[in-house]
Amino acid sequence: MKLFVKNIGTLAGLNPDGLLKRKGAEMSILLSISDAWLFATDGIITAYGSICGDNATAVSYEQQADTVVDAEGGTVLPSFCDSHTHIVFAGSREQEFVDKINGLSYAEIARKGGGILNSADRLHNLSEDELYEQSMHRVREIIKKGTGAVEIKSGYGLSTEDELKMLRVIRRIKETTPLKVMSTFLGAHAVARGYSQSDYVNLVINEMIPAVAAEGLADFIDVFCDEGFFTFEETSRILEAGARYGMRGKIHGEELAPSGGVEVALKHSALSVDHLESMTDEDIEMMRDTDTMPTALPGTSFFLNMPFAPGRKMISAGLPLAIASDYNPGSTPSGDMKFAISLACIKMRLQPEEAINAATINGAAAMGLSNSYGSLAPGMVANFFITQPIPSLAFIPYAYTTPIIRRVFLQGKEVE
Repeated sequence: MKLFVKNIGTLAGLNPDGLLKRKGAEMSILLSISDAWLFATDGIITAYGSICGDNATAVSYEQQADTVVDAEGGTVLPSFCDSHTHIVFAGSREQEFVDKINGLSYAEIARKGGGILNSADRLHNLSEDELYEQSMHRVREIIKKGTGAVEIKSGYGLSTEDELKMLRVIRRIKETTPLKVMSTFLGAHAVARGYSQSDYVNLVINEMIPAVAAEGLADFIDVFCDEGFFTFEETSRILEAGARYGMRGKIHGEELAPSGGVEVALKHSALSVDHLESMTDEDIEMMRDTDTMPTALPGTSFFLNMPFAPGRKMISAGLPLAIASDYNPGSTPSGDMKFAISLACIKMRLQPEEAINAATINGAAAMGLSNSYGSLAPGMVANFFITQPIPSLAFIPYAYTTPIIRRVFLQGKEVE
């Protein structure tokens, strides 16, 4: 199928040089053209251009198209690439939200049966089909909000069978939606009831990882390396075990306290290290000239009323930065990447162009996908959305609750 999009006010997120990520000062560069058109063949971008001075080329491509879409002066951007979510979960946890308002700490909520263990209990009692149907409501939600590639983590199972159930649901989402989905095994999200810390780590290494690998259910492996969760040494053991089965590491780190999450991520060449609310200047220095993508989750800081990751410092130090939603039932019940971009600007002091790059090309890089997703160029997958006519790209984070997305295209086809 040949798709032609015409009357584009601004076509942004262009990547003619084939960059796989942007870092430091490069993050302020969001290449765009005005009065533009875009052409895709069988879900892959073939060409783009501007009618200014070269209308004949646009006319030629339009004549070849099977489908012609009028952007009506709207902006076209690459779909968001959300590299950190937990959208396969059972039920909601709004009572814990009320508990937080009433002053209870995370530890106090956990002692009441809340937190990750609460989600694990609910998930255990749900069938795989029920879990899939609940999760698909959230999948459809994030697609409408502009997300075209997403990483989904397990971690609310905390038993071999329930972790496998989550990962099978993630596989079904991969198979039944136009989203690009990457799956991550996060058995080391918390210690399950009835286990000592060391016994649970052994369960993850000796039983869960081989079972996940036997069914080919995970692209990555993740560990919550933080105060009160898993130590540097335990995290290293788990990442080493995952690597033996071809699962590259990702890390939850430096959320609650400086915890060695950055150091262990670099030791094991993790693809990303995520959260970073407690990141230190030493951590930033360690990350210079590495292939590990620092990933901030501003929605978590907003919802939990905690410090934001030092995004401005990271970029000023020459690092790349991705932002992701962390969509989950406890600390970030939102998958709205546009809002995450706004928070990155308002609370982390990113420029709009930096925040958009963090949510697109760098989000794709945090999933190892930026050779095909996260920017617009010939050869890239035709994942993009069309906005209402907007005065500038800065309007996207500025109008932080305005629903500006009018039409969504994944793999070159419109998603209704």
